[in-house]
Amino acid sequence: MKLSRRASELKESATLAVSAKAAQLAGQGIDVVSFGAGEPDFDTPEHIKQAGWTALEGGETKYAKPASGIRPLKQAVADKFKRENGLEYDANSQVLVTVGGKEALFLAFAAIIDEGDEVILPAPYWVSYPEQAALNGGRSVVVQGEVSNSYKITPDQLEAAITDRTKAFVFNSPNNPGGFMYEPDEVEGLAEVLEGRDIVVLSDEMYDRIVFGGREFKSWAGVSEHAYENTITFNAGSKTYSMTGWRIGYAAGPADVIKAMSNLQSQTTSGTATFVQHALATALSGDQSEVETMRQAFEERGAHICRRLNAISGIVCPEPAGAFYVFPDVSECYDKLGVSGSIEFSSRLLEEAHVAVVPGEASGMDDCVRLSFATSMENIDRGVDRIADFLK
Repeated sequence: MKLSRRASELKESATLAVSAKAAQLAGQGIDVVSFGAGEPDFDTPEHIKQAGWTALEGGETKYAKPASGIRPLKQAVADKFKRENGLEYDANSQVLVTVGGKEALFLAFAAIIDEGDEVILPAPYWVSYPEQAALNGGRSVVVQGEVSNSYKITPDQLEAAITDRTKAFVFNSPNNPGGFMYEPDEVEGLAEVLEGRDIVVLSDEMYDRIVFGGREFKSWAGVSEHAYENTITFNAGSKTYSMTGWRIGYAAGPADVIKAMSNLQSQTTSGTATFVQHALATALSGDQSEVETMRQAFEERGAHICRRLNAISGIVCPEPAGAFYVFPDVSECYDKLGVSGSIEFSSRLLEEAHVAVVPGEASGMDDCVRLSFATSMENIDRGVDRIADFLK
């Protein structure tokens, strides 16, 4: 059977592929330390699980009505954006609930991209951005961040990437895989470049609550009226509330774009499970103390793994400012190991040292690898010890 061109050209998610390979080795009895999955190692907080269970017992097992999200959750999302991000969204017309944040982003690409449109993509980037853009006919224009600037791009770089075919700019802060975060003045500087231009910003804010060092998070849509009118803002329960397996996300933005995304969803997934929506409503509006407990743990782990990696000759690791990733430059080790890039480096590290990392090639930076520190301190030390021995 002949596959479509788009399906044939589509790459498997590098992060999921690494997790699957690590699980395969573990199934063979091999002790693998995995830094692969971008998934909190904490359980979903009990009151959130209880809300889902209560909804199940109460018969919330039918299609969500409306399909774009039950009204209590959409209101909870609107309240979250107002309370935490200073953004005013109408719960009925400007909010969409989706099957994870990944579906929200795909629906946005599908709603705004036509064949040949250009999408400006700062590197390093989340592995699904270019693939989702391509599936919808878009062409990624990659703008390379520099390790000396913690991989963040500058306004001049953004300006230079804009052409008459530019349709969208993908902005992700705190960043996956880079672990960096744009300060408020840096967000404002980039937004100034797009002021008055008909360019849609896809602002991925999955890690807005996982910020370190007392830094202030700034939503792109909060910069100006123009930014607000031209931004689709994304978030989910996955990272903040450790709800990765629940598969629920949300988006907010201009009513016409949200309506188009809702129409696309109605013809594809029909939305996420109703009882899961009740759980997320409780997560957003209920007790937030466990969010801070997890954030503090991630901050401690991030500082620790960064110190340990920088102590290894040949590794340069910027300090993480948010999320739960470090993205060290390991390219100085390539010649010594006789490898050609991050894919071969990661493969040998897994096969010989039994440590799973994600190759940076999938995020547009082949000099680097991604390590998730959403794991215990014990695992961090075991894994870094193995990396150090591997590179001796």
